[in-house]
Amino acid sequence: MKKIAVMTSGGDAPGMNAGIRAVTRTALSLGLEVVGIYRGYQGMIENDFIPLSHESVRNIIHRGGTFLKTARSDDFRTIEGRAQAAANLKAHGVEGLVVIGGDGSFTGAAALHDEHGVKVVGCPGTIDNDLFGTDYTIGYDTAVNTAVHAIDQIRDTAASHNRLFFVEVMGRDAGFIALRTGLASGAEAVLVPETTTYIEDLTAKLEKNWKMKKSSAIIIVAEGDDAGGAIEIAKKVNAKFEGWESKVTVLGHIQRGGSPTAFDRILASRMGHAAVLALLAGSTDVMIGQKNGEMVEVPFKQAVKHHETLSKHLLDLVEILS
Repeated sequence: MKKIAVMTSGGDAPGMNAGIRAVTRTALSLGLEVVGIYRGYQGMIENDFIPLSHESVRNIIHRGGTFLKTARSDDFRTIEGRAQAAANLKAHGVEGLVVIGGDGSFTGAAALHDEHGVKVVGCPGTIDNDLFGTDYTIGYDTAVNTAVHAIDQIRDTAASHNRLFFVEVMGRDAGFIALRTGLASGAEAVLVPETTTYIEDLTAKLEKNWKMKKSSAIIIVAEGDDAGGAIEIAKKVNAKFEGWESKVTVLGHIQRGGSPTAFDRILASRMGHAAVLALLAGSTDVMIGQKNGEMVEVPFKQAVKHHETLSKHLLDLVEILS
């Protein structure tokens, strides 16, 4: 193998730049050429390739987002689009591909491998932490810390005004961000897609806290909770419980940006390095994960078909400590 490519795809996540840097500098140190692909699979189809050097990835480890940019690609969902993407890789002499992204990105990578024999290894880059086979995904730690910092500030206002705050965090299909954020910020309740939310139970808990002279509360809501987002849930609670003035804060995309934490920079660096070594060792159609502190290889189809489950221990701990 003489030449590899690296790209980022799907939603951006803090630490992606650190991953690109690790892939590039590891490959160069082993005598390989490296090209970057702008705008993910759409850029692959449109032949948007650039050579990467040691200098190309200087001073990016601390930056959020991805300097290679990312995009959704409807064209890549077609047989013709994937054929064009594979043809462009071949025309550039690319013999191995590293994809940094989430489940949709890995589904596309698996299709390139299955349909066109492209040798591809993935690094899990998603703030949701919902890919099977890895304890942590790139960007998750930063997203949680960003949310916790915001909620710490919200709690100051909640306590000053005796208010009930419903804070919505990202997590359309998974409650990992909500759970860890709620535990770290001392939230009174955490509502996640993986468990059923009963408004009656929530209001009963709030009433109990009110009688215990607890003058403010923070409720963390994952955006994909079955009872609705924070706005909808706040309306339902207000209709049953008038003890507090309620406010809603939707943190939204601030969780996707910002400088990555040291944890995410190190994780992305280790995964990017491991991805290059995996390609050189002949591995393909796999994701690099971290299990118990060690780098492991997980088949794409296993990584995207299954989802890690929330820790019941942590769910119980939120209840006990609230």
